[in-house]
Amino acid sequence: MRSGPRASEGGWLAPDAAGLRLALRVTPRARRAGIGGLAAGRDGALRLKVAVTAPAEDGRANAAVVALLAEAVRLPKSAFTLVAGLSDRDKLVHVSGAPDALAARFRPLAGEAAP
Repeated sequence: MRSGPRASEGGWLAPDAAGLRLALRVTPRARRAGIGGLAAGRDGALRLKVAVTAPAEDGRANAAVVALLAEAVRLPKSAFTLVAGLSDRDKLVHVSGAPDALAARFRPLAGEAAP
């Protein structure tokens, strides 16, 4: 079994010097687009569930994931960079900005309270 991008030891949400890294489990061609909850990735690590209606062809699902995340937390799409998982359901996305402020925006999407 091939391994996808790994989430950090801290889980699906990991701060770094320039922002935040999000571990995602993406479902392309979903009936409805949405973000919510946590699911185990292929590697067993927790990941934020993201569903998009776009197919996983020609980068359309990846673009839809970025657009959905950007809209959900009211950030520009340019703040998001796909780090790993270009052609995998398990993805790692970097979000530029202040880590604590970003974490406060993303935690509610997984149903987590702020620490």
